[in-house]
Amino acid sequence: MKIWVNGGLHDAEAARVSVLDHGLTVGDGIFETVKAERGETFALTAHLERLTRSARGLGLPDPDLDEVRRACAAVLDANPMELGRLRITYTGGLSPLGSERGDAGTSLVVGLGETSRRADSTAVITVPWTRNERGALTGLKTTSYAENVVALARAHAAGASEALFGNTVGQLCEGTGSNVFVVLDGRVHTPPVASGCLAGITRALAVEWTGAEETDLPLDVLETADEVFLTSTLRDIQGVHRVDGRELAAPGPVTAKAMRIFDERAAQDRDPRV
Repeated sequence: MKIWVNGGLHDAEAARVSVLDHGLTVGDGIFETVKAERGETFALTAHLERLTRSARGLGLPDPDLDEVRRACAAVLDANPMELGRLRITYTGGLSPLGSERGDAGTSLVVGLGETSRRADSTAVITVPWTRNERGALTGLKTTSYAENVVALARAHAAGASEALFGNTVGQLCEGTGSNVFVVLDGRVHTPPVASGCLAGITRALAVEWTGAEETDLPLDVLETADEVFLTSTLRDIQGVHRVDGRELAAPGPVTAKAMRIFDERAAQDRDPRV
């Protein structure tokens, strides 16, 4: 495998950033995950726009998007595969052992890992921890992912593929790496970005293409919703057949329709804007 690190391709075994990189020492970094099918990315422009928004929110210099595109193209060309997870990571770079940043410049790493198509439905659990809808990192896709690691491990231990969070005021928020939608009386709803969830690229496309409504929802809506589904870069739209101990028929009719719409629209435009 070839990985792009700070200006060029390297064999995976030789790809290195400093152990003093701020992304490693304090999680001072951002990232994007982009789906790549047979070397072709999906919604790359939208992901790069969010990369810039996240950089500005974290106080990092704007990434050089021309360089990021060159890096993505080089990695995709060097690692042919049917379906891949293209990972773009941008950090504060070499810095002192503390929260303050150094002046050596940022780091850019782009890698590609093989993945497989998701199942049409999955199981999820809710977790007792909350998203802080007013935190400094709210809405930013940062490398500070430890709470997601903990929650996802709990989900896996319970036989689920995702964990869902509420926020500090008891509203439904998001998953560790996904946005969540519910169907109530035939209408599709998803929490607004103000709930503290990430402004997911797939989420935005699903809202636009299916007519979903952004609605403040209590966490316990998962106990009564007719259908539940998740969206993310690698899931696209995925039905939920179990929430904690509650079983649902999945994908239900509304979810199945949303899946068809998404697949059709994505096939027509490989770089949709959001």
